[in-house]
Amino acid sequence: MRSCVRRFVCFWLCIVTFLAFLTPMAHATRIKDVADFEGVRDNMLVGYGLVVGLDGTGDSLNKAVFTKESFIAMLDRLGVRAREEALDSKNIAAVMVTANLPAFARSGSRIDASISAIGDSESLRGGTLLVTPLMGADGSVYAVAQGPVAIGGFSAGGAATSVTQGVPTNGRIASGAIVEQELPFQLNGMKSIRLALKNPDFTTSQRIAKAINNSFGSDLARSADSGTVELTTPMGYENNIAQLITQVEQLNVTPDAPARVVINESTGVVVIGDNVRISRVAIAQGNLTIRVTETPQVSQPGAFAEVGQTAIVDRTKVDVLDDGKEKKLAIVNGGVSLQELVTGLNALGIGPRDMISILQAIKAAGALQAEIEVM
Repeated sequence: MRSCVRRFVCFWLCIVTFLAFLTPMAHATRIKDVADFEGVRDNMLVGYGLVVGLDGTGDSLNKAVFTKESFIAMLDRLGVRAREEALDSKNIAAVMVTANLPAFARSGSRIDASISAIGDSESLRGGTLLVTPLMGADGSVYAVAQGPVAIGGFSAGGAATSVTQGVPTNGRIASGAIVEQELPFQLNGMKSIRLALKNPDFTTSQRIAKAINNSFGSDLARSADSGTVELTTPMGYENNIAQLITQVEQLNVTPDAPARVVINESTGVVVIGDNVRISRVAIAQGNLTIRVTETPQVSQPGAFAEVGQTAIVDRTKVDVLDDGKEKKLAIVNGGVSLQELVTGLNALGIGPRDMISILQAIKAAGALQAEIEVM
């Protein structure tokens, strides 16, 4: 009997110990998800081109001057001499082409290209992008795009009505751009590496440096500021920086974030951070809804009246639908959590729009221990 009890106690001690080790890692995140390695990033490319082959949905050449000039210049380069007054095509559209050049992209590799009309084109459906050089911020050409444009929207209509779904003037060419020039960046031989935090925070920066030092067993990393962690390349990794980055980005840390309430007044969206706390306050919320109804009446003289005229008499009815009499003060205790705050506000029957006003009022009263960011 004692042996069974001893096994039972040991079993539960193992379970509790295992859960205790799991608890600190419940909110752990890989370093690769909270920070970027300096130099390992995408580069934005942009270019100007022409889409041809449209079914009468392209730019009006008499309105879009840039499309007309580009069309004439393109034909000129191909040895075709066009008379400007004879150009009246609706099958061509001027577009801007954008793409992201990934880090370490090699010559000959393909990347996706996005197409956006800049004239009065109605749709890019069925069009083909002609050869378009894509340039970086330095003005150099890094890729060239060409190919049939795929769009996700459509537009159709007649004389009285029309239907548009999605954006037919935006499109995409999957693997439609070929990399022509590589970015001059080498990892091997770097004496140090810098990590840039996606959400700068001093606590998170310190935790990342501590996690790296604990993993390598020496003080290789230090927090330079709230958004940067500097890592000295350890011995043996000078010619294998990729392996060093792989080991570092797989380490787990628990990111920290300031208490913040994000409000989008245009859409009524409210996002409340987990660390938001409020002091003890009393909240009352009530809306006054007034409905005004106009029912004009026509007043006419009698059938045999010798004097009189027809007149319109105004009749106005005003109804107070909700005067707030049923709304009462509610007490929200101090130090409540996010869940308790939302539950308390929902219990008052408060919608997102009213919740925005209440949160701003609580902040003005000094009872909200968080930062409010209005988008």
